Amino acid sequence: MKLNEIGMKKEDIKEMYDTYFYETFKRFDFIAESGHDAYLTDEDGKEYLDFMAGIAVNSAGHCNPKVVEAIKAQCETLIHASNYCYTIPQGMLAKLICESIGMEKIYFQNSGAEANEVMIKLARKYGKDNYGPNRYKIVTAMNSFHGRTLATLAATGQPGSAIQHNYDPFIPGITYAEFNNLKAFEEACDEDTIAVMVEPVQGEGGVIPATKEFLQGLRKLCDEREMLLLFDEVQTGWGRTGSLMAYMGFDVKPDCVSMAKAMGGGMPIGAMCTSAKLALTFGPGAHGSTYAGNPVCCAASYAQVKEIIDNNLSENSERIGKYFREILEKLPHVKEVRGMGLMIGVEFDKDIATDVKYNSADEGLLMTAVRPAVIRLVPPLNVTKEQCDKAFEIIDKVVKELV
Repeated sequence: MKLNEIGMKKEDIKEMYDTYFYETFKRFDFIAESGHDAYLTDEDGKEYLDFMAGIAVNSAGHCNPKVVEAIKAQCETLIHASNYCYTIPQGMLAKLICESIGMEKIYFQNSGAEANEVMIKLARKYGKDNYGPNRYKIVTAMNSFHGRTLATLAATGQPGSAIQHNYDPFIPGITYAEFNNLKAFEEACDEDTIAVMVEPVQGEGGVIPATKEFLQGLRKLCDEREMLLLFDEVQTGWGRTGSLMAYMGFDVKPDCVSMAKAMGGGMPIGAMCTSAKLALTFGPGAHGSTYAGNPVCCAASYAQVKEIIDNNLSENSERIGKYFREILEKLPHVKEVRGMGLMIGVEFDKDIATDVKYNSADEGLLMTAVRPAVIRLVPPLNVTKEQCDKAFEIIDKVVKELV
């Protein structure tokens, strides 16, 4: 849908937002009318190099032809049926995902927050079913982000932050320990702890990768104390860090992993994968969702995941990500460049991230700011060196003008 097709102006759309919308975002000053590959196009035909990728969603590019084709075809046959029915896209997607990442069972959800929510529910029920009523505690990491439902907000290790302010009291039994500090996690886990939940790379926390020693140490700790290891791969999954799932690059297999974002190609879908044994925790009535595993979303997800696998976008993420991080080191006022694959954080020595974000948008480059001094760059996984060079040029220009 475009403005010239409906006889409206940009100001008309903005007025609708001002009048009817809950505004919890400071938006860019343009209307995203179309997208292709690594670019968004606004109402005036201006192209933006999209290194937000819909916040790590459009990993195979905007409107990937295979994903578009799958959505169109599925919409013509079946849009929704309910989970009381078998559907072909859901079954095919379940097989593809489980076999690709070495898991046995999958439970579909509608978003990353829901995927993490159900992972928390599964862990708590597993603990009580197998060890008694007090075995429900979960330890997560400081500086983490797991979602905005009440349970996932409780799991988010950002006490005192704006995202948690005045939503308390949270669900009991969740405590935090310092990320990448195995000893802190060992001390935080007591006899009633049933699970440890971490992101392999903290995204909203500033793009901070875990160390291999930390994740492997958590695996050993969980095995020794009969606890579950839960990985939140909502943002890191499906090629973003250079491996199909981030845990594959760390040689650590969790008991349960959540995913969303890149798996849907732009359609709302998430999932939780586990072993067959752990999946026995949920029987009839234990959990459910009306839309989860919707045929159209599953068809889109199947096409998206196939694109990532068939085109080896994980390898491109690793190769181009290394190149991009190296050139970003040359930016002025850079304190640190960190990340894995094409999940990159640039920390400046001044709190200029928000200004860099919006000023870069004016220059035709989109990104996010995840901390006052940290910008996050998560371009499509098929991004080129030339596009990375262009992004560098824009950021370099903006920073020099700001400082």
